[in-house]
Amino acid sequence: MQVLIIGGTGLISRGIVKHLLARGVEVTVYNRAQRENTLPVEVKRLTGDRNQIVDFERRFAATRFDAIIDMICFTPEQAASDVRAFRGRCEQFIFCSTVCTYGVKIPPQVLVDESFPQEPISGYGRNKLACEQIFRQSHDERHFQVTIIRPSSTYGPGAPLIDNLEPDAVAWDRIERGQPVLCAGDGLGLWQSTHRDDCGKLFAYAALNPRTYGQDYNATRDEVLTWRDYYRQGAAALGKTAQLVFMPAAWIVRHDPQRFGLLHEITQFHGAYNSTKARRDVPEFVCEVDLTSGATETFTDLRRRNAWRNSQADVLYQSMIKKALASSVAPVSA
Repeated sequence: MQVLIIGGTGLISRGIVKHLLARGVEVTVYNRAQRENTLPVEVKRLTGDRNQIVDFERRFAATRFDAIIDMICFTPEQAASDVRAFRGRCEQFIFCSTVCTYGVKIPPQVLVDESFPQEPISGYGRNKLACEQIFRQSHDERHFQVTIIRPSSTYGPGAPLIDNLEPDAVAWDRIERGQPVLCAGDGLGLWQSTHRDDCGKLFAYAALNPRTYGQDYNATRDEVLTWRDYYRQGAAALGKTAQLVFMPAAWIVRHDPQRFGLLHEITQFHGAYNSTKARRDVPEFVCEVDLTSGATETFTDLRRRNAWRNSQADVLYQSMIKKALASSVAPVSA
């Protein structure tokens, strides 16, 4: 089997490559070669910018792959370019979408499955949904078989570990130093985090799996956590206990809407999804990495790359903590 990954060096991509190689697949990646190269030597690398539309489409005009996985398609223009580049040149096209296409409503059964209406509230979610629609049309027109996969929050070596407030969280350094950290609401919002290697299994084993043709899947670990659980398990990776200061999400965001955009658009809402359909059609999709183990691995990698975020110079965050404590809000142990 020959598989092309558009991207290939990002977080989930590294998990995908790992499991494709375990299947004996010939893997080629296409990207700008701007990330640290941790790919095994047997992976073939093509360098280019998919946003250079003419060059991108010309590059693949005389090629054919069994399956193509696009991890960095974010706009309808990029999706349309994919269709022009690869129609008739692969059996299956796997698109990495996002659970953000569902929006923020909660079904009666709490967990969002693939039948839930897609009503995104963010530009990111709306663009991904538009891409999904383009690929579904291409599937219907038999240009290639399409599979859509929607990860939620993923983590692992190669990226920071988010917290409730921001993608590159200063909270972990504060926890390590024994200092309190902020959490929105009462910390009982629901959340799921899936290790990159576990998420990568679904992509890797969906490749050329006829049961996945024309289907869409959530790609999440079964375990649903509250944010209190999340901080507790993340702090355990540091051998610490998290001291949480609960404040309204709007109060936190108001201090810096750009910095706390993740909280504003995503993490202040429940993020809990049902991936039963994926496990039914791709039985290899078994999530094995617990959050504390995965966080330990992620923190080690951050230090190795000198990417650990130091909290000592973060004047804004410390001032927010002081204001919260001055308002008689007491820290709570997670």
